[in-house]
Amino acid sequence: MQDTRERSGKSARLEDIAREAGVSISTVSRALNDSPAVKRRTKQEIWKIARAHDYDFRSTMPNGPIGADATIAVIVPAPQARETRVADPFFLDLLAGIAEAARERNADLVISHLSPRSTEDIEYAMSTSRATGMIFIGQSSLHHAFNSFAARDNRFVVWGAEFADAAYCTIGSDNVAGGRRATSHLARLGREKILFLGDTEAPEAEQRHRGYRLALEQAGIALDDQLTVPAHFDVHSAEAATRSAIDSGVEFDAVFAASDLIAIGAIRALTRSGRSVPGDVSVVGYDNIPAASLVTPRLTTIDQDANLAGRMLVSKLIDTKGGRGASQRLETSLLIRDSCGG
Repeated sequence: MQDTRERSGKSARLEDIAREAGVSISTVSRALNDSPAVKRRTKQEIWKIARAHDYDFRSTMPNGPIGADATIAVIVPAPQARETRVADPFFLDLLAGIAEAARERNADLVISHLSPRSTEDIEYAMSTSRATGMIFIGQSSLHHAFNSFAARDNRFVVWGAEFADAAYCTIGSDNVAGGRRATSHLARLGREKILFLGDTEAPEAEQRHRGYRLALEQAGIALDDQLTVPAHFDVHSAEAATRSAIDSGVEFDAVFAASDLIAIGAIRALTRSGRSVPGDVSVVGYDNIPAASLVTPRLTTIDQDANLAGRMLVSKLIDTKGGRGASQRLETSLLIRDSCGG
């Protein structure tokens, strides 16, 4: 068949696509807007013709291939005063769980380029997205912004910390219980100067620190502010923070790190300073990323099931059909490996 553009001298019109597809103009219009009123095979044929003729359908095209039952956008807010690290191993584990769950539900998955830092950024993301729903990985400092938008748009769910006043759905591990479990294990090993390493401005890390404080109190160990050392969620920041604590003369015989990457950075600093792990210092991480069982010594850590978390996030978006789903906490478990001794 002769190209529609050659015959008309112009870009293809709805009438041209309808004629070639053998359907009405209204059917073409509905198909290009992914209307459920049009059968999937008919949509696929219409979109194929539209692409062949360079029809400008980007403004109406869904965020994924035609025929999906839903489209889910994943957005990673920027941490406080830092750039987003999409390559974080735990994020990738969580994303794998989301992707598998989305595939099972015949949903397309889109990783957004947006990295919101403010209320205005959240408003832009929510008002311009054509996705069925959005998953935010982490709250950063946007808790109040999420609360504000939940009153008018419930097409989102957040992986993150649980807040008593949250008006939106969150999925996350029980960070307080996890922090308490890790610290209590170190105390049972006879460690009395336990250093907490992490960014307490981050909601999840703050709650893990709360669990750390509760465990110290239960063990009868006095809280020492010198033993709370800020570190971002990456190896290099943690290594530098641990090295600074050592150089400053801070005495500690154990480390509870707010993530496995932080724990690995701490082990690097300890080893380079001539201290043995776990002989001189016991170390516990959080997340159970794949590298945790591969480093030397193998890392004792708090496990949170990233695969289950991904499935729960997808389920909350699809099954609640626009209503607010109930927030849920994942149970945590302590995986004891070589970095603690005892």
